[in-house]
Amino acid sequence: MLYGKEHVARYQETDGAEGHDWNGTVTLLLTTTGRRSGKEGTTPLIYQRDGDAHVIVASDGGNDDDPLWYKNIQANPEVKVQVKGDKFTARARTATADEKPALWKKMTAVWPDYDEYQTKTNRDIPVVLLERV
Repeated sequence: MLYGKEHVARYQETDGAEGHDWNGTVTLLLTTTGRRSGKEGTTPLIYQRDGDAHVIVASDGGNDDDPLWYKNIQANPEVKVQVKGDKFTARARTATADEKPALWKKMTAVWPDYDEYQTKTNRDIPVVLLERV
C-alpha cells in the first residue's frame, strides 16, 4: 500500500492512476507553503466532493496537535491541489460550525476511523473545504 512520500511520488508520476484509489477510498494531493520555512510540502489526503469544493479532514490520526499542513493553510490558505490528472489552485478554509456536521458525516461514510480519531483527542478535528480559484 502506498503511503507518505512514496504515495506522493507515484501519484504525481502517474497522474493519480496509482494513488488516487487508496485503501477503499480516494485521495488527492494537497500542496501547502510552510508557514515558517516558505517551502512547499505535499500531503496525500482522503477527500470527498461537496458541490464544487473538495473536502478533507485535519485528523492527523487523532493526535493532540493539528497536522502541519493545517497550520500552513491557516497562515496561507492558497494551496495547490491534484485530483488524478487535474491540477489546480484552491483556497482552503475551515468549515463553519453550521457546515461541519454534514461534512463530517460525509467523510466518516468513506473513512469511519475519523470518528475514532476524534475520541483520541480533546481538539475539535477541523474539516476543510478546498475551493478552486
